[in-house]
Amino acid sequence: MSIQQIRTTDELQQYIGQPGKKLLFKHSTTCPISAKANEEFRAYTQNSDTPAAIVHVIEDRPVSNQIAEELGIKHESPQIFLLEDSEVRWNTSHWKITQNAIKEAVEQ
Repeated sequence: MSIQQIRTTDELQQYIGQPGKKLLFKHSTTCPISAKANEEFRAYTQNSDTPAAIVHVIEDRPVSNQIAEELGIKHESPQIFLLEDSEVRWNTSHWKITQNAIKEAVEQ
C-alpha cells in the first residue's frame, strides 16, 4: 500500500476523518532515530492493507503542530499514531517504532 504524504492541514483533516484504522507517522528528515523508525514504518506498510500517511515535521511544521493539537498528544519526533474513526487507539515514539510494534497495535 502506498504511503500518502500529508502537506496541508486540510489533507490532515480529510485523512483523520476517514473511517476505519489508519496509521499516521511524523518523520523528522534530519534525525537518525527517525530515519530508522521510517524504515520500520515503510517495511510494515509494504505488507499491509492499512492506510498509512506521513508528515515531515520540519518541512510541514503547521501540519505537525495541528496533529499535536487535534489529537491532544504532545509532539515527539519520530512519532506514530494508530487512528480508528478519528480516535487515537495507540501511539508511540522514537526507538519503540518497530514493524512488530505497529503490527501488534493494528491487530489488537
